[in-house]
Amino acid sequence: MNTEQIISIDRMENAIALFGSFDTNIKLIEREFSVRVTCRDSELKIEGDAEGVMKAQMVIDSLLQLINRGETLSEQNIRYCISLVNEGSGEKIEQLAGDCICITSKGKPIKPKTIGQKRYCNLISKNTITIGVGPAGTGKTYLAVAMAVTAFRSKQVNRIILTRPAVEAGEKLGFLPGDLQSKVDPYLRPLYDALFDMLGAETYQKYVERGNIEVAPLAYMRGRTLDDSFIILDEAQNTSSEQMKMFLTRLGFNSKMVITGDITQIDLPRGTKSGLKDCMKILKNIEGIGHCTFDAKDVVRHKLVQDIIKAYAKYENSKS
Repeated sequence: MNTEQIISIDRMENAIALFGSFDTNIKLIEREFSVRVTCRDSELKIEGDAEGVMKAQMVIDSLLQLINRGETLSEQNIRYCISLVNEGSGEKIEQLAGDCICITSKGKPIKPKTIGQKRYCNLISKNTITIGVGPAGTGKTYLAVAMAVTAFRSKQVNRIILTRPAVEAGEKLGFLPGDLQSKVDPYLRPLYDALFDMLGAETYQKYVERGNIEVAPLAYMRGRTLDDSFIILDEAQNTSSEQMKMFLTRLGFNSKMVITGDITQIDLPRGTKSGLKDCMKILKNIEGIGHCTFDAKDVVRHKLVQDIIKAYAKYENSKS
């Protein structure tokens, strides 16, 4: 049986933001819940079966809240709101209007886009060491770099250190041209990209020359004590247990560490245990160490990336 629901909209610009360019936002909601949404004057009418109308109303109410808080709607955050409503977690949506954690060199605000991302940023703020684990596209590295830049700009730390293990994903370092630095640079490229985005290339270069920013392979960390630093270990699933212990014991006074990785993408030689897997178990209940696990819902890349991750997870589970 068809039912209808009326939602009042205070301002016309809110309705324009809600519908989106060529009504793409509303069409997405209509397709998802098999409803029809029309707007006349300051009223929005939702028509369809009772459950579809109820869910569409929850999503639209939530999106209007986000608009009122200055958020820009995108396909990604609309799909995320839909997924929360579908799993009965609609009440969590109001947590989504996240605080800006950093401004890029082009003036763009960086905000957490999912509940998982918001929790991750909160854990980094509260803890000395934070371990963020999850699939590609969940913003683990990018948000960690944004938090590092914010801590550096507010003078909470004197330098940012970004590091990764130089483990080949099916490729060999020796075949790359150039000296050692140019051989390891491709491994560190995602870290450079995030820093360029936040600081701009010129400012980044200036801080590198002054020693305020260091991007280096994990092997360069041995024998050092890192005080007054924000240290990020990326692709930590590719560390051995010995490397992970070496890294963790570099922690100095007034420093923060963020360890990120994806335990489904381990490129270590067969038989080598992942240091990330080990440290997740060993450091489970230590105060001052936060643990954040992302899932496919936290992926903020193209929708297909979520679908690919789910398909691979399903395939792996069917094998075990």
